[in-house]
Amino acid sequence: MEGSGETDFLNENNTSNFTCEESIEMETFVHISLPPAVFIIIVLSCLERRLKRCCIDDKIPLHGHCGILAPFDILGYSNRWSLGFAFGIIADKVIYLFSTDHFISLFPRWAKVFVVLIHAVEVGVSVYPFFACLSTSYVITGSILGFLYTAAWMTITVIDCFLCPDYKYLGVYQDFIMGWPSLVCYLFLLGRFVYIFVKAIRVRCGYETVNEETSFVEIHQIHYVQRLLRKPLPQPPQKSWIRRKMYQWDPYFRFPGRMIATAVLLLVCLYASVVAEFIVTDVLFGLLKQLKTWLDELPSSPETPEESMSISDYIGEFITVAQVVWICTTVVSSVASVSYILVMLACYRKHIMKLRAGKKCYFLMESEAVPSAQCVLAVGRSTAYQIAYLLWGYVIMHLLQFVAWMIVMYLIVLPMVHGEWAKLLDKWGTVILSFVLIMILRRLELFAGSRVFLQPKISPKDDQRPLALDNRKAFANFSYFLFFHSVVVGLFSCLMRVLRSTALGAFLVGRLDRPVMPRGFEGGDKAFKSWVAMLLMDHYHSNPILVCFCHILDSKIRQRQWQKVNGPTENTDMREIAPRVSGRARKRWLLLYTLLNNPSLLQFQKRRLGSYPMDFPQPCAVPSGDHATEQLVHWDKRV
Repeated sequence: MEGSGETDFLNENNTSNFTCEESIEMETFVHISLPPAVFIIIVLSCLERRLKRCCIDDKIPLHGHCGILAPFDILGYSNRWSLGFAFGIIADKVIYLFSTDHFISLFPRWAKVFVVLIHAVEVGVSVYPFFACLSTSYVITGSILGFLYTAAWMTITVIDCFLCPDYKYLGVYQDFIMGWPSLVCYLFLLGRFVYIFVKAIRVRCGYETVNEETSFVEIHQIHYVQRLLRKPLPQPPQKSWIRRKMYQWDPYFRFPGRMIATAVLLLVCLYASVVAEFIVTDVLFGLLKQLKTWLDELPSSPETPEESMSISDYIGEFITVAQVVWICTTVVSSVASVSYILVMLACYRKHIMKLRAGKKCYFLMESEAVPSAQCVLAVGRSTAYQIAYLLWGYVIMHLLQFVAWMIVMYLIVLPMVHGEWAKLLDKWGTVILSFVLIMILRRLELFAGSRVFLQPKISPKDDQRPLALDNRKAFANFSYFLFFHSVVVGLFSCLMRVLRSTALGAFLVGRLDRPVMPRGFEGGDKAFKSWVAMLLMDHYHSNPILVCFCHILDSKIRQRQWQKVNGPTENTDMREIAPRVSGRARKRWLLLYTLLNNPSLLQFQKRRLGSYPMDFPQPCAVPSGDHATEQLVHWDKRV
């Protein structure tokens, strides 16, 4: 029976090893997928049309084809969730870049840097078709090629997870635990490509109509501008507790596709890191348990039997405490990191809205300027920074929490469990008493400062007393003795300041929207500068007011060009073709109407020297109210 069991185990191992040797692993498929990826890129590039002619069109009749592909609109809002799930697919490839398995031993040590760079380009080319097939204007060809390419990657992923696993963990293959988010993303993209193909076929057959007119303005941007032009409500509506305290939904704001993709990519990478960390720590705890078992099996020495047993018990107690603390801190750190992702999205919206309102100094000093070149690079750099900083922030936050709670367990909790109350009080009684006395004295000082040394309230409705001294001689004596007391307390306060700043800095490592440097030294935080540069880039290229203005100008120009070729139609406004008044008078009337509604704009109006009427207000003295309206109307009559 024993021999048959060993034979079955060897046969099972040989079968699994044979299957692993026959199957294709993910690392190998990255190299194999390069030819089909390049083929898809060439096909879509040949179909892509160019907006401008070049010198090669005179030699080769390309008919405007062979354009440059764009994987996605980096500042746009199209295909947001498809783009997010596409980035979820490449999450394991991004983590794969940090591994060293792809290093070839034949290369010298100095050449490994170039191997890493070349491998990064290789991974980028292999995943490029996922994005190109989603963004191409030839939807039928793109959906077919994208479906086939995604299905091939999904098949290899399933084979690598189930037919060639590393080992089982909790009854499930480790590769499946790490790779199921990628499988979900593959399934979503397959369904998306099927939907795009079916919709394109229905449009081709005439069952559906599609608006072929392309516009760079989004519907939510138009609604945002329309809301600005409406009069505000006299009394704002009541908001729920969630909208007041946690998150206020804005129906006229949409996150760009890059931010949605960043959030999905962060969630997948964070999940993979937590699972990998959990598996590694489980292996380490398993080694400690084997060490404890080995110590228990050692024959006890007759001279020091108690000492050997105490070491074994100490290791067992350490394993139990460390496992509980590690699991609890893992949950806390994971929840904090996930909340950082949600806070990142909320802060992005808040900062963009502040920029639209002209409040740039809300997160950046007015004296500090961000170069334009840095803003251009920050669009692609901010996502990479966010991934790296969030993962490092999780590791640092987790380790600090683990160390802190282990110290608390061994200094306070375990002595209480063992019944060593006398030693605990003798060791920490003085510290606790000092802390309580300091807190009581601070409360008394605050009470004396607010009740004795300040004058009474001017009005009973005031929240606090005015900053006006009372009882000056008593205040002088109080300040004199407070100096000596603050010197003693300052030693403890300095230590607490260092600990608070260290803990806060460690917890904020994963957030790019807040600088870890103090006020005035934000320039030393490269991650925060990339965040600000990314915000400025998005603000200047997706501001709803600017985009709607450009859309109106573009539509007017196209309409006039079409009228010149085809002539006026029934829906054409005849005032635009043949206005009854001159253009100069029309512009002056529009200027008057604008100044009537906005008298404060007079100081910014540019006019020729001496062109103001005698009774018209000069820019240095801007009128307001009915007097301004009367002067503007009088000026209009004279003009």
